[in-house]
Amino acid sequence: MTKIEKIKADKATKAVKSVKATKAATKVSGRARRLEKIEKASTVTFTLELPVRKFMDAQAKAAGMNMTHYMQKLVETHVIEAGAADEPLAVRLAAKRKVLDQVVALATKLNAADKFDENFILTVVSEAGKDADFKKQYELALGVEASEGEAKVKRARVSLNQQIGRMIKKSVGARSKRNPQGQIARGQAIDTFVATYTLLEKPAAATAA
Repeated sequence: MTKIEKIKADKATKAVKSVKATKAATKVSGRARRLEKIEKASTVTFTLELPVRKFMDAQAKAAGMNMTHYMQKLVETHVIEAGAADEPLAVRLAAKRKVLDQVVALATKLNAADKFDENFILTVVSEAGKDADFKKQYELALGVEASEGEAKVKRARVSLNQQIGRMIKKSVGARSKRNPQGQIARGQAIDTFVATYTLLEKPAAATAA
């Protein structure tokens, strides 16, 4: 192969890789949009009297949660308590509650032990995954069986893992780390139930005047 032919071949290879990368990015973006549509379809909006809103804000803050997550927890608690013991929805929500409560408790403990770094979400889920009961509750919290199809199981995992990540981040007062381009930075994981996770950082402490 001549030098010119090699250059042309290299360019062709790069072009193919670029097309594949673009298709992959489009596929991910499309999946994200579909998940967003699903979430928006289940959004409920209602109005609270101002005194009620202030009271609930204080309750949420005391629980270390934002208003949205706190209200969601109240509704899910009602479903768990009102549903029959073998009601699939109640079983799934109860399992999800146990999973989220455990990762928050573990995140708080590890943060107090000075284990926080940008890979903190991975640290917490890796530690949680060592517990057999946690893994059992995690699978119940997904609410889907392998027989229902890989795509459905994957969507359930993505949704639950996103909630786990948000709760870990909130529980230690962290924020998403961003790369030089301003995009949220993410890490890759192996040998755990989370494939990708958001890198975290703590806000810089305010300096006294």
